[in-house]
Amino acid sequence: MKITTWNVNGYRAVVKKQALDWVKDYQPDVLCLQEIKGRPEQFPEEQREIPGYQSFWNPAARPGYSGTAVFYRVEPQEITTGIGVEEFDAEGRVIRLRYPDYFLYNVYFPNGGEENQRVPFKLEFYARLLDVIDEHHQKGENVIITGDFNTAHNEIDLARPKENEKNTGFLPEERVWIDKYLAHGLVDVFRHLYPNAVRYTWWTYRMHAREKNIGWRLDYFLVSESLVPRVDDVIIMDEIMGSDHCPVTLIIH
Repeated sequence: MKITTWNVNGYRAVVKKQALDWVKDYQPDVLCLQEIKGRPEQFPEEQREIPGYQSFWNPAARPGYSGTAVFYRVEPQEITTGIGVEEFDAEGRVIRLRYPDYFLYNVYFPNGGEENQRVPFKLEFYARLLDVIDEHHQKGENVIITGDFNTAHNEIDLARPKENEKNTGFLPEERVWIDKYLAHGLVDVFRHLYPNAVRYTWWTYRMHAREKNIGWRLDYFLVSESLVPRVDDVIIMDEIMGSDHCPVTLIIH
């Protein structure tokens, strides 16, 4: 099973750039997109579909903002949205796909916002989603959480940690939530496989940051501990252009 996540920073933008063409050759079994910033009916059919895939969209109520979508070749048993809190669910941040032996969560975690104004909202989202994941684990169910976490966990996960200690995405109160998720039976499988690798998944559009590789690792796969032996690889696809994020793929047997 090949599962790919990508924050596209606007579905319309990647379609215009033909930045999804690689999907036809790479053929992930599930493609999880975040920050689609649109509704499917806004796009012609040939743009909103990928040959060989079915799709499900969870746009935000607010036009041109947030939202998630999934394209899949392997059909899930069930698709649901949200985490049961209206203020989060109105932003289209969560799609859950049920497969026989795990639940796959495609998640666009909130950004802390200008001057860190939305950090409390972001932390409340982390807390609520973790409650949902705990319920799965209490039932003996496995989960895979993927998407844009909007937080770099440790200093190795961004190019300039000291300069960003007071900026959202690397605040201590944000980073501790990644610790909490890992303490609740989840594993960051990229870091598990590559403990010393310096790799990033997001670069600001300013100051030629991507060319200079001044980036952050914000896009993750967290999987239940019992699934870790089945993980073959996690691939950061930083050669794929079209967004300020790059895709990341989990290969699990």
